[in-house]
Order: sequence, then C-alpha cells, then structure tokens
Amino acid sequence: MDAHSAHKALIAPLRAAMHDFDAASVRAALRAVIAPDAVIHMAHPFGDLSGPQQLYDTCYAPLLNAMPDLERRDWIVMGGRTEHGDDWVGCGGHYYGTFVAPWLDIPPTGHLTHMRFHEFYRIADGQVVEAQAIWDIPEIMMQAKAWPMAPSLGLEFCVPGPATQDGIVPGPWDGARSKASCDHILNMLEYLTKHPSQGGPEVMEMHRFWHPRMNWYGPSGIGTGRGIAGFRNWHQIPFLNGMPDRGKNVENITYHFFGDAEYAAVTGWPNMIQTVTNDGWMGIAPSGKKITMRSLDFWRLENGLIRENWVMVDLLDAYRQLGVDVFARLREFNKARVPGTIPFPIGEV
Repeated sequence: MDAHSAHKALIAPLRAAMHDFDAASVRAALRAVIAPDAVIHMAHPFGDLSGPQQLYDTCYAPLLNAMPDLERRDWIVMGGRTEHGDDWVGCGGHYYGTFVAPWLDIPPTGHLTHMRFHEFYRIADGQVVEAQAIWDIPEIMMQAKAWPMAPSLGLEFCVPGPATQDGIVPGPWDGARSKASCDHILNMLEYLTKHPSQGGPEVMEMHRFWHPRMNWYGPSGIGTGRGIAGFRNWHQIPFLNGMPDRGKNVENITYHFFGDAEYAAVTGWPNMIQTVTNDGWMGIAPSGKKITMRSLDFWRLENGLIRENWVMVDLLDAYRQLGVDVFARLREFNKARVPGTIPFPIGEV
C-alpha cells in the first residue's frame, strides 16, 4: 500500500469510532492515532492543545454532552505530500446530533443539528503529529437562532459533500493526477490575486479555471455562492472592498498544498494576512488592523475545471482580532432565553 493510502487507513478507525460516538471508544481511537505530544490547532475559542487527552476533554466531551447522539459523517478524505515534504490527510464532513444542552453558551434547540468540519492531520512515523481543525461554530449559532452578528450575504444551508460522491478518495495514490490538480489550483490562485492590483475582474481569467456551474461553499457568516457571479457577489467583492491588500502580505505565512486524484487541499495556520480598511467586512467597522486568517480548503476538479470548492475560515478568530467578542455578544443577544437542558430522548420522561 502506498504511503498516502496507508495514512488514510490510519485514521479510518478514528472516523469509525466517531460515527457511532461512544466516549470510551473515541478516547481509545484518539490515543491510538494521535501522538501524546501532538500539536492540535483548533479554531477559536478552543485554541492550541496538546495530545489526544486534551483534545477530547476540551472539545469532544462538551460537544457529546450537548448532543448525546453525536455522530461524524465524512464526505471528503484525501491525502498527499506537500511541497515541503510533509504528509497530510484532509477530512471534510459534518458532526450531527440532537442539540439538547447548551454548548459554548449556545442555547439548545431540541432538534437535529449539523456542524461542518474541516480537519487536517499531518502524519509522521505512523502517527498524527499535528492537526489543524476548523469547526463551523457559527453554523450552530444560526440554527439556534442565536447568531449575534450581521446576516450572511450568501446562502446558509447544510453544505453537501461532492456531487460525484467520490470524496473518500480510494487508493492507490496517483502522483501525476494529484500534481495536476494542485498545479491547476496554484495557477488559478496566481491569476486570482492579480485583481485588483493589476486590473479589473477580467485579469483573473476565472473562466479558464472555474466551471460555469461551480459552487463555492463558504463558512457560515459568509455562506454559499453559485457560479462565478455568486462567488464574486457574496464573497469576493465584499472581501476585497474590506481588505484590498489581500495577497500582498505573504512574508510571514506558509501554504501547504496537497492533491489526491481530482481533489486538492490547502492549509496554513495562518495562511492569510490582510488589513481591514475601507468599509469594513461582515458588518464590522474598519479598524485599520492587520489580521491573520486561518483557512482550510478543498477543491474538486471536473473535466479540468473547478466544480466545487469547500472553504472554512476561522471567522470567530478574525472577529476576536478586530476586538469583537462574538460569544459575549451571543450571551447578550440571548439573555432573555431560558438556559437549560432538554430531556433526551426528546419527549421521554
């Protein structure tokens, strides 16, 4: 078995344990896969953690308490080697469960709730030695009608997996196809950053790279856009209006691109640095502050063009850097709601 297929197989027991989420099984699976001193980079408010025990206690135990029937569903599992020689596996999917107890001060709904995740694992010597994960916490706030920030421009819904249903990429790993997918993305990004410094939207030559029926699945708070027009209207134009120096501050960031057949992925912690100016961004007044941003992305190519792009940005951390405490706002916004736990299973006494 090639290395990247072996690495995807390495985390398969962890994914299986989380599908039928049981505390003891998940703890054991985490210990078996993640090195005791592994560096775990989690989205805000969790921060940086160390090893499987801290990861479980800080992140999974409270989530399981809030959703006792918690389950994990992956729709992308891909792996590859970056230009730096590191081996990564990228997973995308949803955590599902009946939301019956407060989590991060988000009031429960008593209904099935979904939270998208993008989780990337760096593997060395048969263990996960580093992980980077963004959970779409604003997605849960919105389902609870507790989101205290500006409404999204794009569509908010339960983001689907690949239309081709082939995101759990099988082996053997194909080096030539994987490199071609990565090269297409890198070329696209080079053209994307030409606008606006080198001209209008035409300099991006988006029709060379993107399928006319592409979907851009942004994080909750930005939402999803359909086609090039949807991508530009609901994400790119507001993004560039608020942060026109996008793509210029690359001296202190490192990208990690890897490919697997028709899929490509990128990570970095952070992988963007830009200044919030002009008319601000996402309803926040411009501060003139330079902020870092964390993004974990997947692309799927179809007939040589990007048909789907899943993007996760740690928006809560971006708000934090701008001096906005989303969780404090959430508590104020929802202070008239009665906190507490809903009996589970629903309706039983």
